[in-house]
Amino acid sequence: MEEKSYKEYLEHITTFVFDVDGVLTNATVTVTSSGELLRTMNMKDGYALKTAIDQGYNICIITGGSNEGVRIRLEGLGIKDIYLKAHDKIKLLDEYLNKYNIKSENVLYMGDDLPDYPVMKRVGLPCCPQDAVPEIKNISKYVSHKNGGFGAVRDVIEQVLKVQEKWNKNFDAKYD
Repeated sequence: MEEKSYKEYLEHITTFVFDVDGVLTNATVTVTSSGELLRTMNMKDGYALKTAIDQGYNICIITGGSNEGVRIRLEGLGIKDIYLKAHDKIKLLDEYLNKYNIKSENVLYMGDDLPDYPVMKRVGLPCCPQDAVPEIKNISKYVSHKNGGFGAVRDVIEQVLKVQEKWNKNFDAKYD
């Protein structure tokens, strides 16, 4: 049986789930003298997340990180389901899917490292940034041409919304 192209999965995606470090960020942190860990996020990824929410998609964040600044940034975009300090990502994914009655085949998950592996094996469209570890690249149905923190999230969201004809829907009407 021939393997489906990742593009064949795009039309069925209703839900995006993302890791943070290495996906929404470039996997580096700046450590301040007080020990605070600072991350950088891409504004274009933020625009895509907000656009997906505005178009009615489900967005969930599941990360092992614990930075409250990350939560504040993502809540500011309208994301309600944010799981920080996630040590059992499968359990949290299952809780999220059950809470909203979402089928795993309708989920795109983007991760970059080994803690994402079990979750990625469970969803319909596992994806990763270009700079993900080899084990994650090997199970991804789509590897973005962008690195984590440099537009990989925008890449996958934009592709899904374009296939479903929801990317910048009514954009011209807003600005003409």
